[in-house]
Amino acid sequence: MLTSTVLTYSAFLALVPATILPFRRPPARDALFWGLLAVAIAGPVVWIWTMFAPGWRTGLAPALWITIAASLTVFALLSAAMRDVWRLAPLLLPYMLVIALLAALWIHQPERPLVEQAPGVWVRFHILISVVTYGLLTIGAIAGFAVILQERALKRKRPGGFVRLLPSVADGERIQVSLLAGGAVVLGCGLVSGMAAEYYLSGQLNARTGIRGRRAARYVLAAYLLITLAYPGVKFVTDVVLASPA
Repeated sequence: MLTSTVLTYSAFLALVPATILPFRRPPARDALFWGLLAVAIAGPVVWIWTMFAPGWRTGLAPALWITIAASLTVFALLSAAMRDVWRLAPLLLPYMLVIALLAALWIHQPERPLVEQAPGVWVRFHILISVVTYGLLTIGAIAGFAVILQERALKRKRPGGFVRLLPSVADGERIQVSLLAGGAVVLGCGLVSGMAAEYYLSGQLNARTGIRGRRAARYVLAAYLLITLAYPGVKFVTDVVLASPA
């Protein structure tokens, strides 16, 4: 218990400098940016590496730390590959810090037992694809939220202040569309791997359908940042809500 507590506090504190850095003036994608981002990624990764060493963890806190590690890793790669993605840091890093706080609060929440001793190859591959998809959609949602803030600032004729740290409307929409398209491709791989994992575990296959819409999708993605959908959301329901005594 002491080890998990120390690791949790260390991983949380590792996020703090990178969260504060984007608010400096002027913001820059320099060596300090990359160094603190590397520290922010290392904290959750060390937590996952250590806590998962004895076996697979199924609780809410591990799911949240996986979410943080995946999102920050995807953000780092995209910041190196795409122009202006790094400017999403003033929104992304505080959001990751809030998720880390939730993970710290639920660190000792009882976990559901695994059906098997360890996930099979297909299940592991599906988990990998899922967290990459989650990271892409998280960055895409952040980009959509940045566009909303920029549009509101322009309508109020107050483009200065905090929104100056963010990408422009055109850049934000370009990032959002690119990441949603990339997320759709990776999600397709995730659906295939999920079907394979489902068939491996139960011998049954299921399918789902989705929705689309430019403006609706943008607000749905913004809401997604607040309620933490997908895997962590499922873990919250199964491990916290359903596990609570009546």
